[in-house]
Amino acid sequence: MDLKQLQYFIAVTEQMNFSKAAEKLHISQPSLSNAIKKLEQEIGSPLLKRNTRNLQLTEAGELLYERAKVILKNMEVLKIEMDEVIVHGTSEVTIGVMESIKHWLPKVIANYKRDYPQMMIHLVDILGSKRVKKSLKSYKTHVIITNQRMDDDELEVQSLYEERLVAVLPLNHPLAEKDRLTFADLCNEPFIISTEGFQTRLDILSAFEQANVKMNIQYEIERFETAVSLVRENLGITILSENYLQGPTAKTIVQKEIDGPNLRRNVYLISLKNRHLPLAIRHLLANIVEFFEP
Repeated sequence: MDLKQLQYFIAVTEQMNFSKAAEKLHISQPSLSNAIKKLEQEIGSPLLKRNTRNLQLTEAGELLYERAKVILKNMEVLKIEMDEVIVHGTSEVTIGVMESIKHWLPKVIANYKRDYPQMMIHLVDILGSKRVKKSLKSYKTHVIITNQRMDDDELEVQSLYEERLVAVLPLNHPLAEKDRLTFADLCNEPFIISTEGFQTRLDILSAFEQANVKMNIQYEIERFETAVSLVRENLGITILSENYLQGPTAKTIVQKEIDGPNLRRNVYLISLKNRHLPLAIRHLLANIVEFFEP
């Protein structure tokens, strides 16, 4: 039994048709049929029930199909990891990021580059919990920095820090004169909020619910940048991470604290538990964690 035989068997099982499977594999149907027969002979048991209408898996076929998928997936992962160690281990790393880390991550990278000056660092926007999981599990990213709460046994989650969420208003907004705001101050304002699937949205909705105050949601966005642009045009107000609002952005809007204990969020460093990461990449992860240690 070899990997090619398993690949052929999986194709036949998923197509349940020798002709379609052969076409997908770019081989002749007789060659595919012979390969499956040889596999059955080696195993000593039929894997498929054949009749004039369709194919069905035998019990042995069902077992082999489930195990073969795992074997081929592990081989794909091994190829990626070996390639990283041998070819790209000290040359490339891909980090999934969110918008609010823009003021501290460059400092970490600057220090890291002193030890690994040749490392190519790819920074890609990964927003929303589904995208976080998909990106890590498909080996598209080595690590992701996010505020998304992950409850997944396959993922390694390290808490980095906690940050406040603050109200963001246009410069000339009447509420800009107040020192602090309440949820009641915000309830009638046209509100800009993240779309479904974003942890910040859940945190804000939960805080308003606990305060027993309804929101007047008028806009849904994916990026903080879009929310700030809408605020600048006096189209509404929003609540964002105060870390995102540092730098030039702070001069174009007004940010105010909101009375209430629930408007904070955690930021996490997330990676795939069983993925082998080259030493150079592990050093980068350690540098990120150490940046926030007292």
